[in-house]
Amino acid sequence: MADKAEDPRIRRARLAGPEVVTKDATVAEIAADSSMIILAKGSNEWVCVPGDENKIGAPPMCMNPMGMQWMMDAMQGKPRPTNTAPGVIYMLCGATQRSNSNPADRTSPAIPIGPHWMITWPFNAAANGLPTTVRDQGAWVMFAGTPYEYLHICGDPWEGNEYHEGDRAVWRMSYAPR
Repeated sequence: MADKAEDPRIRRARLAGPEVVTKDATVAEIAADSSMIILAKGSNEWVCVPGDENKIGAPPMCMNPMGMQWMMDAMQGKPRPTNTAPGVIYMLCGATQRSNSNPADRTSPAIPIGPHWMITWPFNAAANGLPTTVRDQGAWVMFAGTPYEYLHICGDPWEGNEYHEGDRAVWRMSYAPR
Protein backbone atom coordinates (compact mmCIF):
# COMPACT_ATOMS: atom_id res chain seq x y z
CA MET A 1 0.00 0.00 0.00
CA ALA A 2 1.36 3.42 -0.94
CA ASP A 3 2.27 5.92 1.74
CA LYS A 4 -0.49 8.51 2.29
CA ALA A 5 2.04 11.28 1.58
CA GLU A 6 2.23 9.96 -1.99
CA ASP A 7 -1.53 10.38 -2.51
CA PRO A 8 -1.80 13.05 -5.24
CA ARG A 9 -4.89 14.53 -3.57
CA ILE A 10 -2.93 15.16 -0.37
CA ARG A 11 -0.01 16.66 -2.27
CA ARG A 12 -2.33 18.90 -4.31
CA ALA A 13 -4.15 20.09 -1.17
CA ARG A 14 -0.89 20.91 0.60
CA LEU A 15 0.35 22.97 -2.36
CA ALA A 16 -2.63 25.32 -1.93
CA GLY A 17 -1.19 27.11 1.13
CA PRO A 18 2.10 28.04 2.71
CA GLU A 19 4.08 25.13 4.14
CA VAL A 20 4.00 26.62 7.65
CA VAL A 21 0.21 26.05 7.53
CA THR A 22 -0.12 22.96 5.35
CA LYS A 23 2.50 20.67 6.90
CA ASP A 24 0.30 20.17 9.98
CA ALA A 25 -3.12 20.73 8.39
CA THR A 26 -5.88 18.18 8.06
CA VAL A 27 -6.41 17.19 4.44
CA ALA A 28 -9.98 16.35 3.47
CA GLU A 29 -12.28 16.12 0.51
CA ILE A 30 -15.59 17.94 0.72
CA ALA A 31 -18.49 15.86 -0.61
CA ALA A 32 -21.46 17.26 -2.51
CA ASP A 33 -23.51 17.26 0.72
CA SER A 34 -20.72 19.33 2.41
CA SER A 35 -19.58 16.40 4.55
CA MET A 36 -15.83 15.89 4.85
CA ILE A 37 -13.83 12.77 4.09
CA ILE A 38 -10.53 12.94 5.99
CA LEU A 39 -7.51 11.92 3.89
CA ALA A 40 -4.83 12.89 6.45
CA LYS A 41 -5.44 14.02 10.03
CA GLY A 42 -3.54 17.15 11.02
CA SER A 43 -2.54 18.77 14.28
CA ASN A 44 -3.39 22.44 13.67
CA GLU A 45 -6.71 24.17 13.02
CA TRP A 46 -6.32 24.37 9.23
CA VAL A 47 -8.10 22.20 6.66
CA CYS A 48 -6.76 21.82 3.12
CA VAL A 49 -8.80 20.33 0.30
CA PRO A 50 -7.47 19.05 -3.03
CA GLY A 51 -10.39 20.37 -5.06
CA ASP A 52 -11.17 18.95 -8.48
CA GLU A 53 -9.03 20.20 -11.35
CA ASN A 54 -11.76 19.11 -13.78
CA LYS A 55 -14.48 21.24 -12.18
CA ILE A 56 -14.79 25.02 -12.39
CA GLY A 57 -15.09 26.53 -8.92
CA ALA A 58 -13.45 23.60 -7.11
CA PRO A 59 -9.83 24.70 -6.55
CA PRO A 60 -7.43 23.29 -4.00
CA MET A 61 -7.50 25.48 -0.90
CA CYS A 62 -6.45 25.75 2.74
CA MET A 63 -8.81 27.34 5.26
CA ASN A 64 -8.69 28.34 8.90
CA PRO A 65 -11.89 27.64 10.91
CA MET A 66 -13.61 30.94 10.06
CA GLY A 67 -12.59 30.64 6.40
CA MET A 68 -13.98 27.11 6.40
CA GLN A 69 -17.26 28.31 7.91
CA TRP A 70 -17.54 31.00 5.23
CA MET A 71 -16.78 28.49 2.43
CA MET A 72 -19.23 25.88 3.74
CA ASP A 73 -21.96 28.54 3.98
CA ALA A 74 -21.29 29.58 0.38
CA MET A 75 -21.27 25.96 -0.83
CA GLN A 76 -24.55 25.29 0.95
CA GLY A 77 -26.14 28.39 -0.61
CA LYS A 78 -26.90 30.08 2.71
CA PRO A 79 -28.20 33.65 2.31
CA ARG A 80 -25.18 35.03 4.20
CA PRO A 81 -22.03 33.68 5.80
CA THR A 82 -22.19 32.82 9.49
CA ASN A 83 -18.52 33.23 10.42
CA THR A 84 -18.24 35.49 13.46
CA ALA A 85 -14.69 36.70 12.76
CA PRO A 86 -12.54 37.16 9.65
CA GLY A 87 -11.38 33.96 7.99
CA VAL A 88 -8.38 33.24 5.80
CA ILE A 89 -8.38 31.00 2.74
CA TYR A 90 -5.29 30.28 0.63
CA MET A 91 -5.59 29.28 -3.03
CA LEU A 92 -1.93 29.43 -4.00
CA CYS A 93 -2.47 27.04 -6.94
CA GLY A 94 -4.92 29.50 -8.50
CA ALA A 95 -8.57 28.89 -9.28
CA THR A 96 -11.35 29.14 -11.82
CA GLN A 97 -14.82 30.44 -11.09
CA ARG A 98 -17.91 31.61 -12.92
CA SER A 99 -18.44 35.14 -11.62
CA ASN A 100 -16.72 37.97 -9.77
CA SER A 101 -20.02 39.49 -8.69
CA ASN A 102 -22.46 36.64 -8.02
CA PRO A 103 -21.40 33.77 -5.71
CA ALA A 104 -24.37 31.65 -6.90
CA ASP A 105 -23.49 31.84 -10.64
CA ARG A 106 -23.03 28.32 -12.03
CA THR A 107 -23.35 28.99 -15.78
CA SER A 108 -21.10 31.88 -16.91
CA PRO A 109 -17.82 31.12 -18.71
CA ALA A 110 -14.84 30.28 -16.51
CA ILE A 111 -12.67 33.10 -15.16
CA PRO A 112 -9.06 32.01 -14.48
CA ILE A 113 -7.52 33.53 -11.35
CA GLY A 114 -3.87 33.21 -10.40
CA PRO A 115 -2.45 32.33 -7.00
CA HIS A 116 -4.19 34.30 -4.26
CA TRP A 117 -5.44 34.39 -0.70
CA MET A 118 -8.63 35.75 0.80
CA ILE A 119 -9.84 37.47 3.92
CA THR A 120 -13.45 36.34 4.25
CA TRP A 121 -15.06 39.24 6.01
CA PRO A 122 -17.30 41.95 4.55
CA PHE A 123 -15.27 44.61 2.74
CA ASN A 124 -17.24 47.52 1.31
CA ALA A 125 -15.37 48.26 -1.92
CA ALA A 126 -16.74 51.76 -2.47
CA ALA A 127 -16.23 52.87 1.13
CA ASN A 128 -12.65 51.59 1.11
CA GLY A 129 -11.70 52.74 -2.40
CA LEU A 130 -11.01 49.20 -3.58
CA PRO A 131 -11.58 47.83 -7.10
CA THR A 132 -14.17 45.16 -7.84
CA THR A 133 -12.71 43.67 -11.02
CA VAL A 134 -10.48 40.62 -11.36
CA ARG A 135 -6.81 41.60 -11.42
CA ASP A 136 -3.57 39.70 -11.95
CA GLN A 137 -1.87 41.57 -9.09
CA GLY A 138 -2.97 43.50 -6.05
CA ALA A 139 -6.32 43.22 -4.34
CA TRP A 140 -9.99 43.64 -5.10
CA VAL A 141 -13.32 42.99 -3.45
CA MET A 142 -14.94 39.85 -4.79
CA PHE A 143 -18.75 39.56 -4.77
CA ALA A 144 -19.05 43.29 -3.91
CA GLY A 145 -22.47 44.36 -2.70
CA THR A 146 -23.46 40.83 -1.63
CA PRO A 147 -23.35 39.31 1.85
CA TYR A 148 -20.37 37.24 0.61
CA GLU A 149 -18.12 40.17 -0.34
CA TYR A 150 -14.52 39.64 0.76
CA LEU A 151 -10.99 40.89 0.16
CA HIS A 152 -9.17 38.96 -2.55
CA ILE A 153 -5.38 39.41 -2.67
CA CYS A 154 -3.37 38.15 -5.66
CA GLY A 155 -0.01 36.53 -5.12
CA ASP A 156 1.69 34.80 -2.24
CA PRO A 157 2.02 36.78 1.02
CA TRP A 158 5.67 35.72 1.17
CA GLU A 159 6.64 37.09 -2.26
CA GLY A 160 9.22 39.81 -2.48
CA ASN A 161 12.30 40.65 -0.48
CA GLU A 162 12.32 40.99 3.29
CA TYR A 163 13.59 44.12 4.98
CA HIS A 164 16.44 43.70 7.44
CA GLU A 165 17.77 46.48 9.67
CA GLY A 166 20.34 48.48 7.74
CA ASP A 167 19.02 47.54 4.28
CA ARG A 168 18.72 50.35 1.77
CA ALA A 169 15.55 50.84 -0.25
CA VAL A 170 15.70 50.31 -4.02
CA TRP A 171 12.50 51.55 -5.60
CA ARG A 172 11.43 50.22 -8.99
CA MET A 173 8.46 51.22 -11.07
CA SER A 174 7.26 49.83 -14.38
CA TYR A 175 4.30 50.37 -16.64
CA ALA A 176 2.76 48.30 -19.41
CA PRO A 177 0.51 49.47 -22.23
CA ARG A 178 -3.24 49.09 -21.78
